[in-house]
Amino acid sequence: MTAWRAQAPVVAVVALGGAAGASARYGASLVWPTPADGFPWTTLGVNTVGCALIGVLMVVVGRVRSAHRLVRPFLGTGVLGGFTTFSAYALDVRRLVEGDRVAAGLAYLFLTPSAALAAVGTAAWLTRRVLVWRRT
Repeated sequence: MTAWRAQAPVVAVVALGGAAGASARYGASLVWPTPADGFPWTTLGVNTVGCALIGVLMVVVGRVRSAHRLVRPFLGTGVLGGFTTFSAYALDVRRLVEGDRVAAGLAYLFLTPSAALAAVGTAAWLTRRVLVWRRT
């Protein structure tokens, strides 16, 4: 029972953050809908922006000692985990390939993880640089 009590706040903030992140992603799909036969630019953008924000968050939370223990699960796992959508990415690849757009599907298959990795790495590097610059 004590293990559950220790984990209950983490589960709660992840759930709340996930709901907020998924709602933001849904909002992005309403603002920038992908046509049935179109390239999934919105999902690509959401995943790239979300990964960049994860890079910023991990550097900031790792360097700020006063961050509450629930900040990382709420923002990282919850909000940004709910915002990014690699399940939709997989479905988009399938939709493109099954729609006889194999080249677009393969391009998207490789573009999304490449953009995501580049975004998280670049954002983390830039955040470290900004934090060092602000100290001087």
